[in-house]
Amino acid sequence: MSDMSITGPTSGAKPAPAERASRRDIGFAMGVVAILAILFLPIPPVLIDLGLALSIALSVLILMVALWINKPLEFSAFPTVLLIATLLRLALGIGTTRLILSHGSDGVTAAGHIIHGFSQLVMSGDFVIGIVVFLILVTVNFLVITKGATRIAEVGARFTLDAIPGKQMAIDADLNAGLINDKEAQKRRSELEEESAFFGSMDGASKFVRGEAIASLIIIAVNIFGGIIIGVTRHGMPLADAADIFTRLSVGDGLVSQIPALIVSLAAGLLVSKGGTRGSAEKAVLSQLGAYPRALFVAAGLMMALAVVPGLPFLPFAVLGGIMAFIGYTIPRQLAKKKAAEDAVETAKQEQAAKEARESVKESLRTYEVELAVGKQLATSVLRNPQDFQLRISKIRRKFAQRYGFVVPEIKFGEDLSVPGKSYQIKIHGTAVATQEMRVGELLVVTSDGPKPDVPCDEVREPAFGLKAVWVSEAYATEVRREGFHPVDTLSVMLTHLSEVISNNLAQLLSYKDMRTLLDRLDPEYKRLIDDICPSQISFSGLQAVLKLLLAERVSIRNLHLILEAIAEIVPHARRSEQVVEHVRMRMAQQICGDLSEGGTLNVLRLGSKWDLTFHESLKRDAKGEVVEFDIDPRLVEQFGTEASTAVRDRMKLGGSFVLVTAPDSRPYVRMIIERMFPSLPVLSHVEIARGAQIKSLGTIS
Repeated sequence: MSDMSITGPTSGAKPAPAERASRRDIGFAMGVVAILAILFLPIPPVLIDLGLALSIALSVLILMVALWINKPLEFSAFPTVLLIATLLRLALGIGTTRLILSHGSDGVTAAGHIIHGFSQLVMSGDFVIGIVVFLILVTVNFLVITKGATRIAEVGARFTLDAIPGKQMAIDADLNAGLINDKEAQKRRSELEEESAFFGSMDGASKFVRGEAIASLIIIAVNIFGGIIIGVTRHGMPLADAADIFTRLSVGDGLVSQIPALIVSLAAGLLVSKGGTRGSAEKAVLSQLGAYPRALFVAAGLMMALAVVPGLPFLPFAVLGGIMAFIGYTIPRQLAKKKAAEDAVETAKQEQAAKEARESVKESLRTYEVELAVGKQLATSVLRNPQDFQLRISKIRRKFAQRYGFVVPEIKFGEDLSVPGKSYQIKIHGTAVATQEMRVGELLVVTSDGPKPDVPCDEVREPAFGLKAVWVSEAYATEVRREGFHPVDTLSVMLTHLSEVISNNLAQLLSYKDMRTLLDRLDPEYKRLIDDICPSQISFSGLQAVLKLLLAERVSIRNLHLILEAIAEIVPHARRSEQVVEHVRMRMAQQICGDLSEGGTLNVLRLGSKWDLTFHESLKRDAKGEVVEFDIDPRLVEQFGTEASTAVRDRMKLGGSFVLVTAPDSRPYVRMIIERMFPSLPVLSHVEIARGAQIKSLGTIS
């Protein structure tokens, strides 16, 4: 017994959700059965009054829901509710008909007090007025509201069903493109199915109201004529009294049934006419009507003009004109305040999202293409004016865009606690490629191999080009300038170093996205040229590799159309990127020599015949004569490096720019050795010397 008392349910326990849902199902079914019972069983006047009040309350509730929903699918149960409400009114109409015909001789309250009250309120004691009002209500409901709602529902159902395939394809396309996930796609498909089912149901549900209007006319006619006949023949009533009582009761019954029917029809019309408009009916209608202040001012002016017309009442038109003018004056200010508040909220959301993104783990995994990280003490000195710093960074990027033909990525700069206080780091794709310590409060003077300033100084190497330099205090700046030197501030030293690092890493900074952006900016004719060669003869990745190899040797790609023409010439015969690049360089000889000339003259340092022959003999070729291997004795490489380094450094001491010239077939391999020692020294082949270029020989490496 004790076990049973412990495990059994207590009397005060709440029913489970499943049990409550089951009870609601049973209650709903019993309600439908009760409506059907009214069709067959006699109902007392008290229950008829309760049913009529329920019908009116239900119709008002339906109208309010239709007014306040945001979109029609939120009231997808409307066709079912409309069917139940129509069935309830028809059942009550049959019940009242039974009472009117059986007890109409007892007086005007025979069918309940609600019908009597409506007949007194609307008819004012004259049943003719009631008949006219009833016919007007039926006409408005049947010919205006219901007919229009039916047409809208038909067209809405037709266009919704026609649009289903396109919408399904759009959902599949978004899913395949990764714009939405499986759950969102499933949700959209479900909404699409509900939308098609809803408008299809509304197309049929609108017929309920039209049928009810016809049934109401038949019921009131039956009640009037049947009641008069029954009252005269069965109850011995005078014809005039029978006509008066039964007409009052019938018209009152018709009014009680038509007013809820009119309300429900209005709700159906509001629902189907809402279409794709979001928001409640009040917001949708008033916001759109009041969104044009000029229209309100014009309407207000017209009302004022009608107010002063002789014969028309002044007060109604004047009041309406004043209200419209006031609304037209206040709406723009309210819209401005609302927009300002929305902008403030949106800005706050963006700032919060940016803050969360900065603090998120994903942000810590992000790497920037170019980054300048400055130590804390150095940042205090050089970043005092961030606007000036940003302006100089922008000038650097603009200079690279004009010189090399593409925009280098955004340069991220800022203080970094991981960098020593007086140092800075330059990072390419998150990897530190240069680190330098600076002297806060001092200036850098580049001396090369010349004399030093006659002031206290410390010898160092200039970070950008490795030239000899000295640090001097800012207090001696005037004396240093008087001696003919040009002191450079720390910020200029940093930016010069940054510019040189970017120049040495141009190939890494040209992304695939940047290349496609450059191609998209070309003229239509060159876009057709790209379509001819890509990807049939060279892939877009291969095209990017060619541009990268050019930038690696600081060859500008600003004349991209000439590069594409040269590529189109060679790709049918050579597929290797290195072979394509050599041909492109030959075709761009005029540009290359022009960029490297100084005062219109190209200063040339030649490779001696000994080394030309050595490199030529080191190239192994296949049966077609193409170079397949570079096989040279390491001792010769070391010897060449020593001799080339001596010759180049001797030439650099004299100042001025110059290029190293060698044979075409060995040029890439000479460049491969030279760039380890002198990354910025251009290496050209004989065929890359433009026709008509002014040449000045500076000697040979021999």
